[in-house]
Amino acid sequence: MTRVTAIAWSLVGLMAASLGVLTTALFAGLGRIDGQLASLGARIDTQGAYLGSRIDAQGARIDAQGARIEAQGARIEAQGATLGARIEAQGATLSARIDALGATLSARIDDLGQEFRADVRELRGETR
Repeated sequence: MTRVTAIAWSLVGLMAASLGVLTTALFAGLGRIDGQLASLGARIDTQGAYLGSRIDAQGARIDAQGARIEAQGARIEAQGATLGARIEAQGATLSARIDALGATLSARIDDLGQEFRADVRELRGETR
């Protein structure tokens, strides 16, 4: 074997060794990247679960508030019905009182009118 051949084979060996080192480094880097991606995926899953639980809790609070609002609406409707009935009853009582006072007042006006007419006739000297 000649010297040139020996140098050529040495260079081929060095290139093969360099290729092996590069391959090892590449696969190690890929492994680290894969590990980082797995860690990132786990962190994203954790955050997703945390946000999901917060959203569910907010939904439950909103549902509870909706139920309270519905209960208050039912109470207001019941109070409105009670108030309406009371107003109608008071209106009927007031109407009856006004009618009675109106009849009394009409009777008094009629009596006074007749007395006034009698007094006028008496002053005129009219007799009936």
